[in-house]
Amino acid sequence: MKKIRPSGGYRHTASFQTATIIYDATYWFCEAFLDPRSRTNDQMVQAARSGRQNIAEGSRASATSSQTELRLVNVARASLDELLLDYEDYLRHRRLPQWDRESPEAQAVRGVSTAFKKDQTNLSNPTNLTDLTDAQRWALYSPWLDHKDPAIRANALICIINQANFLLDRQIASLEAAFIDEGGYSEQLATARLQKRKQDQSDRADLTHQTDHSIAKPPPCPVCGSLMSLRTAKTGKNAGQSFWGCTSYPNCKGTVKL
Repeated sequence: MKKIRPSGGYRHTASFQTATIIYDATYWFCEAFLDPRSRTNDQMVQAARSGRQNIAEGSRASATSSQTELRLVNVARASLDELLLDYEDYLRHRRLPQWDRESPEAQAVRGVSTAFKKDQTNLSNPTNLTDLTDAQRWALYSPWLDHKDPAIRANALICIINQANFLLDRQIASLEAAFIDEGGYSEQLATARLQKRKQDQSDRADLTHQTDHSIAKPPPCPVCGSLMSLRTAKTGKNAGQSFWGCTSYPNCKGTVKL
């Protein structure tokens, strides 16, 4: 039986894939530049992990609860906002410069997906960014995320987190619109049940209609007086409709409407 609402598929979404890059980059950033015993280290890794895992959990929950899906995607969005502040704090507390949004450095990071699409124009089978493996996507951002300078890593991650938040904002807006238009799982389940009940009633009515005709006494043919039998038109404007046809057909083509 087909599911009323599909679920899963999160691995192929841009939001989950971007959150995966953020989680991996944060893990390695903290490993390289923060005290492993510090509370900040733990909070940053957990915030990055929460962003990724809640997208996945929300996708799986979508099969049975629109509200749970929305709540979990909002949690992912909030976790990445928390992580964004941590990177901004890291730069500010160490008096390191934060890139302006329109700086060449920030535009270069944000333009990775655009540059990748341009590189595909000469290929016979272009590949979307979402079709790459995690390692292939990481390689596109490696010049910044594997850099020895923590300021470059932190600034690049700020750009990528902002991109992820933009994707999640669109995802949340889409989920809210779908909930308003289609309702939640319980409402869709009730609608499906009502449709099934109407179909069952229609099927029973058709069966009763056919049974009533099958037990009715055949009338005599108005042309030759022979007995008539119940038939169903196969072609023409009355295709699918039942009628009485002369048993002497094709010698006699007398008919009587039901």
